[in-house]
Amino acid sequence: MASIIEWIRERFTRVRPLPAETLHYQSPADEPAHRMHLRMQPNGTGLLIVNASTILHLNPTAAEHAYHMMRGTPPESVARLFASRYRIGKDVALRDFVEFRERIQTLIHTPDLDPVSFLDFERVAPHSQELTAPLRLDCALTYQLPPGTQAAYAPVKRVDRELTAEEWGQILDKAWRFGIPHITFTGGEPTLRADLPELIARAEKNGQVCGLLTDGLKLADKNYLQILLQTGLDHLLFILQPENKASWKALETILPEDIHVTVHLTVTPGNLRKADQVLEKLAKLEVADLSLSVSDASLHPGMKALREQAANLGLTLRWDLPVPYSVDNPVANEVVDEAIPDGAGKVWLYVEPDGDVLPAQGEADKVLGNLLTDPWTQLYRN
Repeated sequence: MASIIEWIRERFTRVRPLPAETLHYQSPADEPAHRMHLRMQPNGTGLLIVNASTILHLNPTAAEHAYHMMRGTPPESVARLFASRYRIGKDVALRDFVEFRERIQTLIHTPDLDPVSFLDFERVAPHSQELTAPLRLDCALTYQLPPGTQAAYAPVKRVDRELTAEEWGQILDKAWRFGIPHITFTGGEPTLRADLPELIARAEKNGQVCGLLTDGLKLADKNYLQILLQTGLDHLLFILQPENKASWKALETILPEDIHVTVHLTVTPGNLRKADQVLEKLAKLEVADLSLSVSDASLHPGMKALREQAANLGLTLRWDLPVPYSVDNPVANEVVDEAIPDGAGKVWLYVEPDGDVLPAQGEADKVLGNLLTDPWTQLYRN
């Protein structure tokens, strides 16, 4: 009788989900460069993040396929596991796994592929799913600015002290433990921190994708640029100063390197008339991605023509990356329907130089806690 009861229990007991954890995959040198992160959720579902940009919400079965794909489990072993776990034929299990893996490979290696239209994934409205942790952490390492920059361009007086490199390292490690795969270093001007390469290396060691928001002037030094690239910098948000020849020179130094670059342009009353020429020059330099914000809300109407021009030039507009501080609150001036982007406080969080956490840059009156001292579950629940 005991054996029959045990058979019934095995046959009909709900399959237990795999452990909740975050997995990281870095392509080998003989493949086109790409990264994947898989966040296994406690309920068995998963988030597969490809190159820190494409996010796939996976049901439990698909999440398990992704889990074994990330771990490099041989297809025949996966087929045996699924056949036993879900009471299906090995041939069916093998076919399903191979098909899933091929679809993901197609997504990775086909530029600008819409996974919904071409790969038959179910579309999920952006930022509509519940998350156990954000997908990106924007870390303001410092509010210090280069000499000669207007003090109003960053809230220098907001923090009494800056965290040390070791304290920032603790924050990066904590973020990784809770499944945050993407770190962006911002400021102020983060290249003013001598320990920036050390922090990039710390994120790289964890397996986190690492970006940098900078005016880029220091990166005109090829030796310094190579240090950042070799320590693990993955992408760059370059703050273009269109009237500054040194800014263009720095951009031209960076673009030939093997790093993804998004150029940010803040449209002001002083440069609006020549903004179309700036976009044309960027296109000639083969810049692919463009981020735009305005210094004054009255400039919003003039942005429509710039957006259309960007599309005609093949420049992809990016709206969900951090933007530089300016005299006016840059977040409120972004060309979006809401004052604060929809993903703020959920898909990404902003950390100030002292470790205080805000839903987004510019939300200084909504401190959620301090990443160095407060429990993560309490902080994110806030």
